[in-house]
Amino acid sequence: MLELRPNCETCDTDLPNGASAYICTFECTFCAPCAEGTHKRTCPNCGGDLQARPTRPERLLGKYPASTKRVVKKAG
Repeated sequence: MLELRPNCETCDTDLPNGASAYICTFECTFCAPCAEGTHKRTCPNCGGDLQARPTRPERLLGKYPASTKRVVKKAG
């Protein structure tokens, strides 16, 4: 099950469920401006492609909540 991480790893923008977010197969998570502009839809961590993150249905968020653990990678 996807963690649905709460923020962009590059700029730390909040990305709640339903926000436009991109992920790779390792669930590295980025906002649309960082994914499309800064990273050109390629994960800077693993080199994999970034795809639109799916939205978890609201009715399932209580049973399967999104992650609250923030991940931010330092530049360089």
